[in-house]
Amino acid sequence: MPDPTIHALGVLCERLRDVLYRADLPNGKRILAHLSKPLADRKVEFEPGTRVILELTPYDFDSARILREATAEEAG
Repeated sequence: MPDPTIHALGVLCERLRDVLYRADLPNGKRILAHLSKPLADRKVEFEPGTRVILELTPYDFDSARILREATAEEAG
C-alpha cells in the first residue's frame, strides 16, 4: 500500500512553462509545482499570486502537483 500524499496550500509566484510553476509553501520553502493531468488537459493557466492546493509525496518535498485553485475558506 503506497504512503498517503500530503495536501498543502501554496502560492504560485512564477510561471516557468505551460504546466510548470514555482510555488511558495506556508513554511517559506519554494518548490516546483506542475499541473495535474486534468488541469493540463483543460489548459488551465494560473496567474502569479494565485493560492492553490498542492499534493506532495512524503518522499519529495521539492516538487508538487497542483490539484486546484484554493477556495476562499481554504485560503484563509
